[in-house]
Order: sequence, then C-alpha cells, then structure tokens
Amino acid sequence: MTVTYAPIITSLLDNDLYKFTMLQAMLHQFPQTHGVYRFRCRNNKDTAYPLADIKESLEHQLDSLCELRFLEDELEYLRGLRFIRSDFIDYLELFKLKRRFITVSTDGKGRLCIDIEGPMIQAMFFEVFVLAIVNELYFNALSDPSVIEEGQRRLDAKVALLHQYAEEQAKDNHDTPPFIVADFGTRRRFSKVWQAHVVETLHKAEPNIVSGTSNVYLAKKLGMTPIGTMAHEFMQAFQALDVRLRDSQKAALEAWVHEYRGDLGIALTDVVGMDAFLRDFDLYFAKLFDGLRHDSGDPYIWGDKAIAHYKKLKIDPKTKILTFSDGLNLENAWELHQYFKNQIKTSFGIGTNLTNDMGITPINIVLKLVECNGQPVAKLSDSPGKTMINNDTYLAYLRQVFEVDEPE
Repeated sequence: MTVTYAPIITSLLDNDLYKFTMLQAMLHQFPQTHGVYRFRCRNNKDTAYPLADIKESLEHQLDSLCELRFLEDELEYLRGLRFIRSDFIDYLELFKLKRRFITVSTDGKGRLCIDIEGPMIQAMFFEVFVLAIVNELYFNALSDPSVIEEGQRRLDAKVALLHQYAEEQAKDNHDTPPFIVADFGTRRRFSKVWQAHVVETLHKAEPNIVSGTSNVYLAKKLGMTPIGTMAHEFMQAFQALDVRLRDSQKAALEAWVHEYRGDLGIALTDVVGMDAFLRDFDLYFAKLFDGLRHDSGDPYIWGDKAIAHYKKLKIDPKTKILTFSDGLNLENAWELHQYFKNQIKTSFGIGTNLTNDMGITPINIVLKLVECNGQPVAKLSDSPGKTMINNDTYLAYLRQVFEVDEPE
C-alpha cells in the first residue's frame, strides 16, 4: 500500500473539546495518574482490506503529530473560553505529545494494534487524533470521484432535511425547546477536509439548528460553539484513584464540579449503566448539573428514566437538558426531539452519519482506557457490545459492586 507522508493532523486544536476539559481537570487534580489505552476495530471482518496495511503510513503520521505545538493564535482562542484556566494555557504553551508513549504493531490476523501507555496528561490527548488518522488513511485508499459525488448527494439531502425541520419547528409555539444538533464526528470522519466541508455546509444552511461542533479547530475557524464536557475515560479513571470503587462515580462528578463550578454541566451516564448512575445522581448532583448525556442503550427508555428521576427529586425536567450522542442520524434525532420536546430540553451530537456518510461501510474503531495506575478499569455500557476489557474477574467485580446484571 502507498505510504501517506503528508501530515493529516496539522493543528493540535483539531481535537474534541472534551479532551481539553478532561486534560485540565486531570492536570489540576490528578497529574501523576498513569493510563493504558488499547485500540479496537469492532467490525474487523467487514473492512475492505486489513487495517494492518496502513501501519507504515500510521507510523509516519504519528511522527508528524508528535512534532506539533500549539500556535499563539490557538492559545489565544482557548484563553477566550471562560472555563479554561490561565495556568492550563501555560501548560499547553509547552505541550508536545511524546512519541515514546504510543506504539503500533500488527497481529497474525491482519489486525492493527495501537497501544498508548504513559501519564494520562499525555496519553489521553492522543485518542481523537489517532482515530481520525486511522480513518483517513483507511478511506484514502477507497476514495475516488464517485465516492465524493455520493457523499455530496447525501449531504445535499441532509441540507434539505434541515430546511424541512426548520419550517416545522417554526410552527411550534415559542415555549417549545429548539431542535439543536452538533457535529461530533472528528474521530470517525472520512477526512479532515470532508468534515470541514460538511460542518460548514450544514451550519451555513441552518445555523440555528447546527450551531456547534466538538472540534475545537472548526469551532474557531467557523465561529461556532465548541461542544463537549467529559468522556468515559474520566469517569473510569476514578475506579483506580484513591476512593472506594462504589464511590468512584460520585468522586468523578464531585471532581468535575470542583474544577468547573457550574460550567460544562452535562454528566455522562453509562460508565456503569444508567440505573447504577441514577443511584449515585442524588439531589445534590441533579441540581448542580444542567443535564445528562446518552451514549448507549435504548434512548427512549433512557430519557424516560432521566425524566422520572428528576420528577422523583422534585426537579422540573423542563429546566434540564438531555444530550443524545449514540449512533444518531438527523432523522432519528428529530424523532427523539419530537418525543421529548414537551417534557425536557434536548440536544444531539451526531458523528459518523454527518462526517462519514459516503456510501462506504464505516469502520467502527475505538481507543479506550483499560488500565489506570496499574489497575484494570472498565465501563459497563448499556449496550453490551461497547464493553471493552480483557479482565473478566474485574468485570464481574464491577458488576457486583454496582449491582449490574450480566447482559442476556
């Protein structure tokens, strides 16, 4: 396979906002935490060719990535975000990813193996870059003018759909929360250029609907709102920090509140499943956090549980927001909005279906935290296929502690 030398990542801002927000919290509160991350392609058997074929190109891309530094105008942009602290900007001014913390190999089955191990204030910042690079290298070999034409046709259909939704929304009364969509597609994008084209096109078509993006570089470039709070790795890390395992969720939420004091108030619910999360999400946290994010399991059941929980705590659900981000497209996001709009505010983060809807089967790749401070960590997702750990003993213990049943 042809080796791709031109750097794909050319700015350290070309990353999701929650990488910055989690990095700041870890730097301030747990700077010595050590993490191990593992790569997995969930649909290895469906790839057009073995991912092992891109190994050499990936090595060159990582070499280039680890030469990048933040530019002054990028640091100035970050300074303008009120939840970013000045000492964190000072850290980023000196920041450079270390190549020694990431290794690439292949196994005998043509599978690509990527391992990241090092201090989390370094290791956690690799993930989105690496997934975006792997995607672009893989699809570069499959791209031709017909693929781009099909992608454009599908993008035009999305624009037409957004216009339709905007017209329907205009008919609602003014008390109805708006339909809001953000781009969450950096890690799964067809290419960097295509993501920029898609986000700019959709934002220009309906700026009141597609108002945000998780990609900080695009938010800066297009004058959009950067979107993101926390990911699973932040909550998982507390399973290995100096708290009882049973208290790990509450400790993670408490640390987040301590760091951001009212900003970035969307809590992720599926690290040990929604039911176990709600047992920890008491009146204190329910009042402090603006809302919840869905990332696995049936979104309707999840949303109904969230609303019932707020009502049980005597909190008006209409003062809160549910953010949905699990495998969405515009159509099912709109359907969810229609279902919940008279009960609670909603927003939607859409990834693959926006930035990699080209008529080619996407690769389902992840890079997950599997160890922290020498101990295994895991998430008990509400979708069984999303659980990623090689330690069955720890997984069983985690289920027992949080009273989570084995999936059927």
